Amino acid sequence: MIDVYYWPTPNGWKVTIMLEECGLEYRVHAVDIGGGEQFKADFLRISPNNRMPAIIDNAPLGGGKPLALFESGAILEYLADKTGKFLPKEPAARYTVLQWAYWQMANLGPMMGNANHFKNYAKKIVDDEAQLTYGTKRFVGEVDRLCGVMDAQLGANRYLAGADYSIADMLSWSWAMLLEKLIDDAVWSKFPNLKRWVDEVGARPAVQKGRNVHKEWSERQLTEEQEKARREILFNQTNDKVRNAREEAARASS
Repeated sequence: MIDVYYWPTPNGWKVTIMLEECGLEYRVHAVDIGGGEQFKADFLRISPNNRMPAIIDNAPLGGGKPLALFESGAILEYLADKTGKFLPKEPAARYTVLQWAYWQMANLGPMMGNANHFKNYAKKIVDDEAQLTYGTKRFVGEVDRLCGVMDAQLGANRYLAGADYSIADMLSWSWAMLLEKLIDDAVWSKFPNLKRWVDEVGARPAVQKGRNVHKEWSERQLTEEQEKARREILFNQTNDKVRNAREEAARASS
């Protein structure tokens, strides 16, 4: 059994999709990132970066005591090695997949996250219109560039790393499926190969099931005060704020 520490976001979906694709048994533990649960002492022992997702594999690859892992890319790579699925063993094919997996971790995810922040959240907490305009243009523009990278790759290949579906697709799909909401519906007319891939991967039963794990958690109706409190927790984190939250969590659990 694998314990999954999760909230329904693109990074959380990566892990539940992979678990569904591999047919592994798992149980979900909520980490309400807007409620500050990522700073609880018990969670920090699993994920010292105070970010979800994270897992504990109670029957780990190679045996031994339960294994805790954080970072979605590392988790998917581990699960692929554990099950022998979605990551080839042959070196050339393996590293072709891994380069696209790392591309997502370093590029698509962070850039889409930043673009979403400036386009949809920053206007609620930043008064400087010039700062908002620059941030939106910078990150939405970079997302546009990355869409071009994917579209060209998918014009020559069925999947991101070639002919076979892999962890690279799961990692990237969880973000790419949100492009229409982040930019607009015209994004698909610009990138038809990317649209074909988003639809094809999204039609997989395991992807649909993993994507919908506890989606009701993110669909709760909140008051403006509740939303403001959650934004304060999520954004503008500093070392001092994080350290204070950790110390409070440690005191509360002692």
